[in-house]
Amino acid sequence: MEESNMSNAMLILVIVVAVLLMGIVIMYMILRKRMQNSDVVRINNLRKGTEQRDFSWDVLYQKLYLKYMKIPFIKTYLFKIRRRLEINNIDDEFATRLQAAKIITKSLMIIIPLTIVVVMLTHNNYLLMSIILIFELFMIDSFSDSMVNKLDNDLLLQQADFFAQMRHSYHENNMVAEAIYSTAQDTEHIEVARQAEKIYEILNASDPEIELEKYYDVAPNNYLREFAGISYLTQEFGDRKVDNTSLYLRNLENITQEMQLEILKRDKLNYVFQSLSIISIAPIVMLEPLKSWAVSNFSFTKTFYKGNMGTIAQIVIIVATFICYILIRKLQDNGSTRMVQDNQNPWQEKVYKNKFAKKLVDSVMPKPNTKDYRRDEKLLKDAGSKQKIRWVYVNKITACIVTFIVSIVLFSIIHQIQIRFIYTEPTSTYNLLGEMSEKEERKAMETTLRQNKILDQFRGKTSTIDKDIIRAMRRSKDYQGYKDDELEQEAQQILEKLETVNSEYLKWFEVLIALAFAAFGYAAPTILIKFQIKMRQMEMEDEVMSFQTIIMMLMKIERVDVEMILEWLERYADIFKEPIGSCLNNYESGAWEALEEMKEDITYEPFIRIIESMQTSVEKVPIREAFEELDADRDYYKEKRKESNERLIDRKGRIGKTIGFVPMIITFVGYLIVPLVFIGLTSMTSSFDAMSKM
Repeated sequence: MEESNMSNAMLILVIVVAVLLMGIVIMYMILRKRMQNSDVVRINNLRKGTEQRDFSWDVLYQKLYLKYMKIPFIKTYLFKIRRRLEINNIDDEFATRLQAAKIITKSLMIIIPLTIVVVMLTHNNYLLMSIILIFELFMIDSFSDSMVNKLDNDLLLQQADFFAQMRHSYHENNMVAEAIYSTAQDTEHIEVARQAEKIYEILNASDPEIELEKYYDVAPNNYLREFAGISYLTQEFGDRKVDNTSLYLRNLENITQEMQLEILKRDKLNYVFQSLSIISIAPIVMLEPLKSWAVSNFSFTKTFYKGNMGTIAQIVIIVATFICYILIRKLQDNGSTRMVQDNQNPWQEKVYKNKFAKKLVDSVMPKPNTKDYRRDEKLLKDAGSKQKIRWVYVNKITACIVTFIVSIVLFSIIHQIQIRFIYTEPTSTYNLLGEMSEKEERKAMETTLRQNKILDQFRGKTSTIDKDIIRAMRRSKDYQGYKDDELEQEAQQILEKLETVNSEYLKWFEVLIALAFAAFGYAAPTILIKFQIKMRQMEMEDEVMSFQTIIMMLMKIERVDVEMILEWLERYADIFKEPIGSCLNNYESGAWEALEEMKEDITYEPFIRIIESMQTSVEKVPIREAFEELDADRDYYKEKRKESNERLIDRKGRIGKTIGFVPMIITFVGYLIVPLVFIGLTSMTSSFDAMSKM
C-alpha cells in the first residue's frame, strides 16, 4: 500500500515538473516572438555601443552612496557633507552623491587602517586607546573638510579659465547673457558651467533682480556673486567705454585679479600648514612606543610609566594635542566654503526647549538689555558667528558638566591603574639599565603574588604597622622557613604597597581640580569665540582691500549711488557685515548721519577713509570723483594687496608653527627626558644610600 502511494506521488511530481517545463518553453517562445518586434529591435540597436561594459568608479560610488545611507552614523555625516556640496552642484544630484560618496570612502580608507594601528599600539592601555579613537573622529572631520575645500579651490581655478574664455565670447557678440551661455557650452569644466548656466537663466528671467538675490544666498564664493552682479548691471544699464576699454571687461579683469590673489593665498596657506596638522597629532601615536622603549631600556622608569603619573602625563599630552589641533585648523581656515549648519533647530535649540534645561540656561545667561548681554552680543558679532546667545550658554553648560564628569571618571581610573600596578608588577630591586632575566622576573612575580595575599588582609586598614604584617606572614604557609631579616624586608615592602593602595581614592582636592577643569570647560566656548575674533582681525585688511576693488568696479557704472555701494559691500562683507547692515537700515532716515554712526562703530582706519569718501559723495560730489584715488592708484593697491597677503600668511605661519610643535615638545621633554633624568637621579641616590649602609 505504501509502495503504491509512493509511486502515485512520484507520478504527480513528474507531471507537475513536466507542466512547468512546458510553461517555460511556451513563455520563451512568446518572448522571443515579441523581441523580433521592430520597435524592440530599434531600441536594442540604439543601446548598442552606449552600454558601460568596463568597470566604472562613478557607478561604484553611486552604489556606495546608497549603502552609506543605510548606516546610521555614516548617514548623518553624509548629509552634513552633502549640504556643503549642494552649493557647488546646482540641482545636480548625481554629482552631489558622487562627491559625497568619494569623500566618505576616502575618509573610511584612512580611519580604518589608522584605527587598526592605534589598537595594535595601545591594546594594553584601554584608556589611551579610547581617547585616541575619539580624537580620530575630529581628525576625520577635518580631513573631510579639507577635501570639500579642495573642491571649492578647484572651482576657483575653473572660474579663472572661464573668465578668460568669457572675454573672447563677449568680444564676438557684445551681449552679456549670450557670451555667458556660449562660454558655458564651450568650457570643459562642468562645475563652473553649471554656475554660468544658472546666471544665464537669472539674466533672462522675468524678474532678474529677485532671482539674483536668491542666487546671492547660494553662490559658492564671492567672485561668482560679483560676476553675476556686474553682469546684471551691465545688461540693465548697458556697457560703455572707459579709456577705450569695455567697462564690463575691465570689471571682469578686476574680479579675475582678485580671484588669482585669493588662489595664491590659499595655495601658500595650504603649503605652510600641510605638515603642521600631522606634527601636532603625531605625539599621541608615539606615546606607547616611547613608553615601551623607555621601560625596556631603563627599568627604573616602570613605576612612572605604568603608574598614575604616567597616565596623567598621557592625558595632559592628549588634551594639549587636541587643543593645538583645533587652533591650527582655525588658523588654516582660508575662507573657502563655510560649513553649512542648521541655524534653525540645532541640538542646542533642542536642549533649550527642555523645561529643566531652559531654567538652568536662563539662570546662568545674562538678561536681555543688560551690560553682559550686550557684551556677549558684540562678541558673536565680532566673531561673525550665527549662533544665538542661548546656544552659546548651552555649549558652556554642556562643556562644564561633561568636563567635570570626565575629570572625576579619569581621576578614579588613575587610582585604579595605580592599584593594579601594585598588584601586578613584579616585586624586585630595579636595575638602572636593562630588564630582568626570565628567571629573575618569574621569581619577582612569585614575590608579588605572595605579598598580595598579605596585602588583601590589611587593605583598607590605615592603622597597620610592620609588626602586624610580620605576624600575618608568620601564620601564612607562603612564608614558612623565612628568616627574621627576610620577613622584615618583605614586610617593609608590603607596608609601602599598603600605604599606596590605601591612599588611592578620590580626594577632596581632586574634586576641586575637577571643578577647576569644569570652569575652564565653561569658559572654553567664549575663549574659542575670542580666538576667532583675533583671526578675523588679521583678515581685516584683506576685506577692506576687496571693498576697494568692488568700489572701483561700481564707481564708473551709470546710476550707481552710495546706497547701492553699501548694498554690494554688505553682500560680500564678513568682518564688517553688521555695521554696514545697520547703516543700510538707518540710511533712509539720513544718509550722512547713518554713515557717521557707522564710522563711530568702526576703529579700522582704512575702512573709515572709505566711509568718509562715501560721505563726500552723499554731499553731491560724484562717486567717481570721491573715489578717484582708488582708480589712480590701482596698481599701488594691487601690490599692497599682495604684500598684505604675504604678511598674513607669515603671521599665521609663525603662530601655527608655535602651536603645532607644543605637543611634540611636551611629549619629548615632559614624557621622556624629565622622567628619565629625575627618576634616574632618584634611583642612583637610593642605590648609593643602600651601598653606604652596607
